[in-house]
Amino acid sequence: MKMFAKTAVSTTTFAVLCGLSFVVSASETRQQVDDASYALGASVGHYISGKIYSQVELGAEVNVDIVVEGVIDALKGKGKMSDEEILTHLNARVELLNAAKDARIEAISVKNLAEGAAYLANNKTNSAVTVTSTGLQYEVLELGEGVKPLESNVVTVHYKGQLVDGTVFDDSYERNEPNRFALMSVIDGWKEGIALMPEGSKFRLTIPAELAYGKEQVGIIPPSSTLIFDVELLKVEEPGANSHGMGLSGMGMGGMMGMGH
Repeated sequence: MKMFAKTAVSTTTFAVLCGLSFVVSASETRQQVDDASYALGASVGHYISGKIYSQVELGAEVNVDIVVEGVIDALKGKGKMSDEEILTHLNARVELLNAAKDARIEAISVKNLAEGAAYLANNKTNSAVTVTSTGLQYEVLELGEGVKPLESNVVTVHYKGQLVDGTVFDDSYERNEPNRFALMSVIDGWKEGIALMPEGSKFRLTIPAELAYGKEQVGIIPPSSTLIFDVELLKVEEPGANSHGMGLSGMGMGGMMGMGH
């Protein structure tokens, strides 16, 4: 998943480019030398641009002219700061950025918790919705006649997941690829909800943030999000030689593999 529209050369690529020793062939033309030199400079620029962009996104101020000055001084071996001073200033900036990131996550969490609470309060007024003791809400869309899975079972499901604003963050139907996994490996809301479903059923699960990812951001799922899933339970298997390790998969992007729950 791309977090920003800008692209940047990866740290690994940058390190490789800067660390390699080149043996220039006698047949290399001046233009080829110039092109390779420009490409090296551009790769450094892209890397630095990515670093600047990520800091500005968090509200930090960066003086680009002085960044360029620092790069040129370093290339010429006449830096104005010692290595210790550089490290001190960079560590101070990291602390500032971490604090800004925490503040942003907290603000997003507060907003999403309020929106989730409002959605849950309205959703439970639907007579077709059942609320469990944990706060999980579910609606039976189709009721199958098979067995209900245990937490130790392996299940195969199709599902569509969305946020309370209707944003779809994952859809196995769209991929035409159901997911198969150990039920014990997923978030609490799925463990509880799928365990209520006879094989062949389709339920709509509305999962409060505390039964999903809490304040964690996972893929494009923002922190403290209430999640809504239409889940179709296709198959329930006993754990054992015929199921363990055979095609077990995590969910798709933003999927429901457990995060310490």
